[in-house]
Amino acid sequence: MSEPKAKAKHLVEVVPGVYNWHVRDERIGARSDAYAVADRDGAVVLIDPLPIDEKLLRPLGSISAIVLTAGNHQRSAWHFRKLFNIPIWAPENAHGLEDTPDNFYTSGDSLPGGLSALHTPGPAEVMYTLWLQQHPRGIVFVSDLLTHEGRGRPEFVPGEYQDDPQRTRLSVQRILDHLPVDTVCFAHGEPIVGAGKAALRLALEFDREGPSAGAP
Repeated sequence: MSEPKAKAKHLVEVVPGVYNWHVRDERIGARSDAYAVADRDGAVVLIDPLPIDEKLLRPLGSISAIVLTAGNHQRSAWHFRKLFNIPIWAPENAHGLEDTPDNFYTSGDSLPGGLSALHTPGPAEVMYTLWLQQHPRGIVFVSDLLTHEGRGRPEFVPGEYQDDPQRTRLSVQRILDHLPVDTVCFAHGEPIVGAGKAALRLALEFDREGPSAGAP
């Protein structure tokens, strides 16, 4: 899938060292989000990058790597790989890659920027949540597991757009069971800071399509 035509004009610091930018993505008719993580040594990792003026990224530090959470989040990755001469890390067996990544990863692997990978299938078989332990907060980048319009609780993407909706719910529960979550960063929607674990629980509790949902 080609990258969006829109280009972000602003960067926002979500929590110290984690930055967000987003565009109105005409390919899907919704908002798409990307992130940059800057470590203490000044190295910066881009997560599922979207179009943005490079002049906004360079002040963050030395752009050192790109990490994709899924094959459908290539977006501007190949452009930035060439521009900054940096490697791309992609999930093993990621579907539909337009070029060859420099490195592949799987669940449990440690990635640049202090990120760790957790396999969280559902929207697609090969989809990963990235986790960053940044004391005192735990930050998760949940790819397409949930969306968040910036008000209210996160929501699941309608089942017809997912490979296995039930596995998506199990993946969210797995995050709750295994990761200390303070902040949640979505591939589509406003990040939630400070109340991430409660937000994920609410998404499951009020799930309109899950197994516990009431009959219409």
